[in-house]
Amino acid sequence: MAEQLRLERVCLSFGGLRVLHEVSLETRAGELLCVIGPNGAGKTSILNCICGIYRPDSGSIAFGDENITRVSPHRIARMGLARTFQHGELFPHLSVVENLLVARHAHIGTRLLAEGLRTRGVRAAEATHRRAVEEVLDFTDLERHRHEPVGALPFGMQKIVGFARALAMEPKVLLLDEPSAGLNRDEREDLARYILRIKHELGIAIVWVEHDMQMVSDLADRIYVLDHGEPISEGPPEAVLKDPRVVEAYLGRRAAAA
Repeated sequence: MAEQLRLERVCLSFGGLRVLHEVSLETRAGELLCVIGPNGAGKTSILNCICGIYRPDSGSIAFGDENITRVSPHRIARMGLARTFQHGELFPHLSVVENLLVARHAHIGTRLLAEGLRTRGVRAAEATHRRAVEEVLDFTDLERHRHEPVGALPFGMQKIVGFARALAMEPKVLLLDEPSAGLNRDEREDLARYILRIKHELGIAIVWVEHDMQMVSDLADRIYVLDHGEPISEGPPEAVLKDPRVVEAYLGRRAAAA
């Protein structure tokens, strides 16, 4: 059974500003859970809490049987939680292959001395990491760009590299932070195809923060809606996107009543 990610009554504030209030959600194996809400609703803050970048004021976050509320980001990554970022956060001077190899750091178990001596175990581990990267390159159709510096690629392609880097970590749960932002129509269609392949072929649970409501409506299994840091609706897309509270949050009270 796939390990489940659970947030229970998570609250977060900075000074006197309330960012999240009583946020509770959980993932399900092979499910695409989309988190939506107006700008400033706290969507990315949820991902930051899950990854250990932010520490909640109260509430708990569990992954499988382990409480990860106070666990360091690098340990959380090792446990199988991988994340993309809105702006890629790649190494522009490194090639596509090198960026993906960097993502394998969570799986490196060899010691420094053995690496310096290039022992048989080190060479075997290196071959394993390269095979894993090759599989991701094939999955995301990035083979032809493998040796190109990431900084020389178009923005849309860089977003796909960021997506591939998260996959190279062999995640049990994948966290996507507005992956379609800045992409053109063709690039969004490619992204949608990769997301669906992950869901159907790999069975990885996905928590997806997104602004593109058409993509959300077409792809999401379940939607979780935030407004000013507070959950206001949750359920299947066909119900949530018609919820008057959701319409009001996006369009305003006057427009929702029209």
